[in-house]
Amino acid sequence: MTTSVYVTLSRQSGLANELQAVANNVANMSTTGYRREGLVFAEMIAALEAEGGSVAMTDTHARITSMTQGALSATGGQFDLAIDGPGFFTVETQDGPRLTRAGSFTPNAGGELVNMRGHRLLDAGGAPIFVPPDARQVAIGGDGTLTADGVPLARIGRVAVDDPTALTREDGVLFRSDAPVRPAEEGAIRQGFLEGSNVNAVAEISRMIEVQRAYEAGQKLLDREDERIRQVIDTLAAR
Repeated sequence: MTTSVYVTLSRQSGLANELQAVANNVANMSTTGYRREGLVFAEMIAALEAEGGSVAMTDTHARITSMTQGALSATGGQFDLAIDGPGFFTVETQDGPRLTRAGSFTPNAGGELVNMRGHRLLDAGGAPIFVPPDARQVAIGGDGTLTADGVPLARIGRVAVDDPTALTREDGVLFRSDAPVRPAEEGAIRQGFLEGSNVNAVAEISRMIEVQRAYEAGQKLLDREDERIRQVIDTLAAR
């Protein structure tokens, strides 16, 4: 294959990855606590056989997550929680603690607050949060303090990550931090609210159309190059 084909293929591969990310964002426009994902394109230099020769190709170097806050919607749910400001809730999974902005919780059979997947919500000390089944009124303050019938029981943990690039998405709304986390100092927890996705529908659909058109243009170039090579081969074979 010619150099132009290799360059175009590297671009097509990156565009395909970006289209997948955009499609995933569009599919999660209504997912509670979802964070928009994008790709970072980087230049990749490949050596050529000619002395001092090289060619620049593209590579989807890394994935980035938007930390822009989504809109808060009032639900009135006693255990629906939203973070107004920076930070994450910490939940316990089979693979260890994970971070999330999705704050829809409910007591399980043992009285522990869990999300829809059964992951237990952790307090500031890393322990599960228990709500007495006979509690008549449960209130959660802005600092995360949970009280049942006026008695403080626990303080919901809210942590922050100084470097967003240290976050690795493991699920639609779950993240693993490859860097130490710290208690979040800014923002507050809002009881009876849920945070929506931070995906801008218009921007994502526009981007999807843009990427599709760029991919189609690249495919046309490959088709023309393939036809050119075929014509050269046919010409040489006819001699």
